[in-house]
Amino acid sequence: MKKIYIVPNFVTTLNMLFGFFSMIESIRGEFLTAAWAIVGASIFDGLDGRIARLAKATSSFGVEYDSLSDLVSFGMAPTLLVYLWLLEPYGRLGWLASFLFLVCGALRLARFNVTSSVLPKAYFQGLPIPIAAGVMTTFVIFQNALKFPEGRALSMVGFSFVVGLGVLMVSTLPFPSFKEVNWRSKANAGVLMVLLLITIFVAIRPEVTVFLGLLAYVVFSLIWDLIAYFKGTLPKGRISEKEL
Repeated sequence: MKKIYIVPNFVTTLNMLFGFFSMIESIRGEFLTAAWAIVGASIFDGLDGRIARLAKATSSFGVEYDSLSDLVSFGMAPTLLVYLWLLEPYGRLGWLASFLFLVCGALRLARFNVTSSVLPKAYFQGLPIPIAAGVMTTFVIFQNALKFPEGRALSMVGFSFVVGLGVLMVSTLPFPSFKEVNWRSKANAGVLMVLLLITIFVAIRPEVTVFLGLLAYVVFSLIWDLIAYFKGTLPKGRISEKEL
């Protein structure tokens, strides 16, 4: 059996552990705890790849294992959370909508694994599953912080998120990745102040600002795509079968 890198794959396992814990809490009806568990999973998801690259411990095994963990933490966990929290009253329509999100997430992960080496690094093809899951998850935290009444209106919003985010994941629309941003480049003091203010707002009300930030990323990415489409500069976001 081929040996595997311990540290990055252990961090990936912690990602899956938090996703599994979230599902347990959702079944128990502890939706807020379940939501925070997915946030915790996203932290480990962001760490495992960086640790692997810093340690020069990247491997095809790690890539596949990370995708499986992501399907648990950002596919199964948020789907179960939102279904039990808001969509169960919809009956068959509710669980079918939840299943749609899960399938779209699995397709998004599979497509990423086979196209990441040939697509430009400046954008993602389709909405990444951690961001889609993040919007749904932080919506639970956001609602709990502002005490919006639970009812038909809130359920319709949740239903729209599940279906809309699922469709965006399997779309070919480009979403900025910020991977080619030179974070070491020089900038004026105004940029520093903006970043400082954003940090302060997040620190003051993370349960509100994180959701709004993720939602803003999705909305402004779609606006950017629309403007680029009319200007004729929208990346095609497609690759040929030969490139696969």
